Amino acid sequence: DRLILSKGHAGAALYGALAEEGFFPVDELKTHYADGSRLSGHVSHHLPGVDFSTGSLGHGLSVGAGMAYAAKKDRRADHKVYVVLGDGECNEGSVWEAALFANHFRLNNLIAIVDHNHMQSLDFNDNTMELGDFSGKWRTFGWNVMEINGNDHTELRLAFQKAEANKEKEPHKPTMVIANTVKGCGVSFMENDILWHYRFPHDGWEYDCAVDELYKKKT
Repeated sequence: DRLILSKGHAGAALYGALAEEGFFPVDELKTHYADGSRLSGHVSHHLPGVDFSTGSLGHGLSVGAGMAYAAKKDRRADHKVYVVLGDGECNEGSVWEAALFANHFRLNNLIAIVDHNHMQSLDFNDNTMELGDFSGKWRTFGWNVMEINGNDHTELRLAFQKAEANKEKEPHKPTMVIANTVKGCGVSFMENDILWHYRFPHDGWEYDCAVDELYKKKT
């Protein structure tokens, strides 16, 4: 199976997972975003475990569709491709070209997930370019669509299980999981604040308060 993090600016999460799986030393995570580090701000294929550089938004779904199509051509029936996109990324025309391609070639081995936090770059989606009936768009393009609470890991797991089941029920459709999320979820001063789309908690009260709130929520 393959996972493409099309919203490559969220690479910190991917780096953590790769390090824990042994692709590179966990200690290297401390170099994230540093000058000369392999752990760049956008995911790079120079890092072990990464096939495709992302962060040039709008490309990931096209590559994922190509991978899924190749698996079909090679008759690898169990091979699946997952693509994680941002909602602002869906302003790109290449996303919708890939959506048409996936429907046309009946890529039921392609599962896309959109992090629908309603923010992009320096403003909210609706102030930049309205997405309108987001679920309806994907359905019109021939996709099987689910909407979930993307901040709930249980709902995410169930969505992936349903996507697998849909291969049997609707064997000719790719799957779109619209994960409705809250930017900064669990940290009161960060939630739904456009400032934190780029900013990170600095050492001092910001970092201490954020960690404290997340710890209390977990326990």
